[in-house]
Amino acid sequence: MEKRRPLKTLERVISKAGLGSRTEARSWIHAGRVKVNGRVVENPDHWVDFERDKVWFDGRPLAAKQPLYLLLYKPKGYLTTYKDPEGRPTVYDLLEGVKEFVSPVGRLDLDTSGLLILTNDTQFAERMTNPEYHVPKTYLVKAATVLSEEQLEQLRQGVELADGPTRPAVVKRVRDTAKSFIEITITEGRNRQVRRMVEAIGSRVLKLVRTRIGEIAIGELVIGKYRPLEADEVRSLAKQTGRQDEKKSQHGNARGRDDRAGRVPTGKQGAGQRSGGSAD
Repeated sequence: MEKRRPLKTLERVISKAGLGSRTEARSWIHAGRVKVNGRVVENPDHWVDFERDKVWFDGRPLAAKQPLYLLLYKPKGYLTTYKDPEGRPTVYDLLEGVKEFVSPVGRLDLDTSGLLILTNDTQFAERMTNPEYHVPKTYLVKAATVLSEEQLEQLRQGVELADGPTRPAVVKRVRDTAKSFIEITITEGRNRQVRRMVEAIGSRVLKLVRTRIGEIAIGELVIGKYRPLEADEVRSLAKQTGRQDEKKSQHGNARGRDDRAGRVPTGKQGAGQRSGGSAD
């Protein structure tokens, strides 16, 4: 028996590609800017099998035939979106040489730095951001106060937030000066989760860096630069999400810019990434 293939509405496919909100996607589809298998489709609720159907936006394919997985060390002050109406810098400004559509897997807030994966593999991205799969993400936190062991234990056990209790977290004290530096690992991706968790125990975050996604650490990656994920890194992440049939990825040993990749498309994309939470 053939395995049932996942279907999504065209509107959702466009928004999940990181090009804009679902509202923006609907307007683009109605305007005739989207093709499916070479035919203009103006119905946002048109069902799409993204593994088989070829979706184009403004004359460019949303997914390349070969999956691409990038690891970016996002600096503070960059938005995780394609284009900002206010003209602020975005993570796409850092992707010199990338010519495929790639979407951020989740988000990092403007004031947060650290690791961010971008890919054209929408199924991989959805699994990575689905809390069902418990992909761990580790953050280095500089708190505004010295945190007691009791406060750290609250984080470990889970704290109550406005949108419900958090899962237990792995928390390590790195060092204390006039303020505490801690390392926290969570398996959820709620909006500004780490910041809200620290606020829930009576402090606040002064600095936040995502240092690890799954087994992938910053390593030698320079802030503001990206590199392709190695094939074994993609397999490791796929294994954590239960996806064993990962396609062969584009990868290499480059640090920073991969000069073979091309350039990010500069079409009429809108104000960017809405899919996935921002766990920082």
